[in-house]
Amino acid sequence: MDSYAQYTDPELLDFLKTGEGKGAFDEIYGRYWKKLYNEAFKRLKDGPQCEEIVQDVLTDLWMKRHARQIDHLQAYLLRSVRYQMFMLYKKNASLPAFEEPLEHMHRDGASTDEGLYLKDLRQFIDQWLLTQPEKRREIFRLRHFEELGTREIAELLGISQKTVQNQLLSAVNDLKGKVDKNFILLLASVLLH
Repeated sequence: MDSYAQYTDPELLDFLKTGEGKGAFDEIYGRYWKKLYNEAFKRLKDGPQCEEIVQDVLTDLWMKRHARQIDHLQAYLLRSVRYQMFMLYKKNASLPAFEEPLEHMHRDGASTDEGLYLKDLRQFIDQWLLTQPEKRREIFRLRHFEELGTREIAELLGISQKTVQNQLLSAVNDLKGKVDKNFILLLASVLLH
């Protein structure tokens, strides 16, 4: 194939897993390199470090292209860049402990009870999401699981940022009404992360 520019992200991901992976990867690289670099640079302000993070994320995508199940490429790549930045902060001890995401706290020795609560909460949220309209469910997942901003979600889904905000507000209000009091603090921690 000559040009992959005409293909959507899901199509490019399919090509990545086939013998045509190199051309699809080159298109993904060209399509997202600058956006990923800018995302890293907003926080790090260190050009060479940002380039290294973006290279690591894209190299990882290529190396694990057959094993990864990716639903939203842009969200996956941005989340990967943010994770790499978090690991850099953590390695350099420049991230205060109270800002550490919950899922990392459990891996680093938090109590088993906390891990069980997180697992229960995630199962509860997954079940609750099944009761939500499809668009609201997708917006909620992109915001709270893929960690995209409302503007990024609006661009990705081709809707207004106000619609995204309204859907998130409706989702959170509905969820608050259904949450057991035991989960309220943990839910707030997860959603504010």
